[in-house]
Amino acid sequence: MSQKIEDFVPVVKYHGLNTAKAIATSSSVLSSSAIAGIGYATGSGGAVTQSTSKATGVTLSKVTGTITTHAAELAAATEVSFIVTNTAVAITDVIVLSIQSGGTSGEYQATVTDVGAGTFDITIANLTAGALSDAILINFAVIKGVVA
Repeated sequence: MSQKIEDFVPVVKYHGLNTAKAIATSSSVLSSSAIAGIGYATGSGGAVTQSTSKATGVTLSKVTGTITTHAAELAAATEVSFIVTNTAVAITDVIVLSIQSGGTSGEYQATVTDVGAGTFDITIANLTAGALSDAILINFAVIKGVVA
């Protein structure tokens, strides 16, 4: 028996649009679109820029967004970490990162090195044999997780 999303989700009609309040299902949530996928709606993201160095922490309390690092020099084969304060993050969440732009492809690596309640740490590595001075744009998304 095939069921529709409406069978699982409370839907509200607002000016002709269907708006889901939440999805809670024991089945999968799948997208059959070749281009739409599953993601966040406009308004759930944000952007922030580091102010003084690549080690400077930032604050952005959104479930998705872009962090622009400071263009300070990062020595060859060196790593630097900074904290992202984000009240949308729980200790059980998974943070996904990707480098949007800045520098040449393959010069930098960005990884999440710690997740806590309201924070996560990003470590940036210079993978080259020379010093780099780029403002890197790092995309992130929070995948909500639970222990049980």
